[in-house]
Amino acid sequence: MAGLALDGSNPDVGLLYEVNGLAKDAPHWFDQVMEYVGEYGIIAGLAILCLIGWWGARKKADAPAAVAGLVWAPLAAGIALLANIPIREFVARPRPFRDHQGLEVLVQGKNDFSFVSDHATLTMAIGVGIFIAHRKYGLIGIGLALLEGLCRVYMGVHYPTDVIGGFALGTAVALLFAPLAQALLVPLMKAIAASRIGALVQVPRAGTAHVGGAGEGDGAAVTDAFGPAGAAGAVGAGGPDGFPEPPGPAGAPRRTEGVPAGRKDRDKDLAA
Repeated sequence: MAGLALDGSNPDVGLLYEVNGLAKDAPHWFDQVMEYVGEYGIIAGLAILCLIGWWGARKKADAPAAVAGLVWAPLAAGIALLANIPIREFVARPRPFRDHQGLEVLVQGKNDFSFVSDHATLTMAIGVGIFIAHRKYGLIGIGLALLEGLCRVYMGVHYPTDVIGGFALGTAVALLFAPLAQALLVPLMKAIAASRIGALVQVPRAGTAHVGGAGEGDGAAVTDAFGPAGAAGAVGAGGPDGFPEPPGPAGAPRRTEGVPAGRKDRDKDLAA
């Protein structure tokens, strides 16, 4: 398996030299920028993109489902990275600079196996995960993942097929496990939304209060339930409205609206 792309006539190797050759002709400061972007910058950008998406998802009517989709993005990346561990060990492909001379290696100390690229796997899994929850932000995330793949080849630490394999793995995990993830995460997000930390999932709306709250929240909840008249006005209704009629003062005539005539006569006889 380690013999993948060792032949100089292989298109994989040819493309590697073409892309990495740009680093030789570029100024030193640009190579430093590419090194930082390829190692940390794009991953940090995707994290910021997730936070922006989460902030907006909290304001949606279906906020728990939207937030659950965004939570799935980093979880998918973690699962994809775990899946890559046995793949790397099985393929056991050395880094390209170990088998090919003349590469401009921008990052030193990469001694593990090359296929598939962890960075490409992680970034594409996050990009596709975001795309499931939010199309616009997802397209930005996928674009950042593609840039990450280019950076890894430019830096001389991966073959193009390492990057393509990472894209495939990240996409597969994010898409295939999304239904199961939603089935588990949406109820969890709904439970969090109904708790005291519900603002993490859904922005509280005007005129609503959490059940079991204290102080003004309870009054607001009762007022909303019974309408503008409030709880006191509702209890004050009597008889036909279904609420018990409050007792009047001693000696006051009893309310007789809606009482059958026979019952009125019987009450008069008893009073006499």
